Amino acid sequence: QVQLVESGGGLVQAGGSLRLSCASSGRTFSSYAMGWFRQAPGKERELVAAIAISWRGSSTYYSDSVKGRFTISRDNAKNTVYLQMNSLEPEDSAVYYCAARPGAIATSPADFGSWGQGTQVTVSS
Repeated sequence: QVQLVESGGGLVQAGGSLRLSCASSGRTFSSYAMGWFRQAPGKERELVAAIAISWRGSSTYYSDSVKGRFTISRDNAKNTVYLQMNSLEPEDSAVYYCAARPGAIATSPADFGSWGQGTQVTVSS
C-alpha cells in the first residue's frame, strides 16, 4: 500500500475550474493505477477518472459524466497524479478521493487498496 494526500479542493462557481493533486509516498508509484473517485451525500462512491501505465503505454478512463471536462494526468518523477476539472457543474460537488492499486485500471472502489483522506469540491450555481 501507499500513502496518498490530496489537495486542491475548494469552492468554485459553475463553469469554473479546479485542479486536484494527489501526492504518493510509494517508491513504486509508476506501477500503480491511480484513480479519482467522488462521493456526494447520500450517493455511492464513483470512479470519475483513472490512469495507468503499462508496456502498451498510458491508459485512461473517464466516466461519462466528466468526459470532455476532466483530465487526469500523472508525473511519475514527482509521485503525483492530477485531476484538472473544467466547466464545473453543481452536480460535480462532492468529496473527491485519490486511490491507488497495483497494475491495471479498475472501476470498483473495492479494487483499490490505498486511499487518501479526501478533499471537498463545492460548485455553486
